[in-house]
Amino acid sequence: MRRNDLDICADILQVAKSGAKKTHIVYQANLNFNIVKKYLNRLISNGMLDSNEEGRLFVTTTSGLGFIEQYRALVSPHTRGGNSSNRGT
Repeated sequence: MRRNDLDICADILQVAKSGAKKTHIVYQANLNFNIVKKYLNRLISNGMLDSNEEGRLFVTTTSGLGFIEQYRALVSPHTRGGNSSNRGT
């Protein structure tokens, strides 16, 4: 199954919760360096990810943690095995 932008952002933020280097994010989120670079820039500009002065260590911000929580709440009904749109019909 192909991941969408929200899935990828959530994966990156999850990996970086306790701090992670770009290489670690690439391998843990199963992405390539070019894709990760694009998403890191997007997440930093939206205030969901911080990096140290050298730009080598990335850490999920409070805003990013909030995104992860909202993302999980959104997708969890769909991952529990069953299509909720068919209920009650």
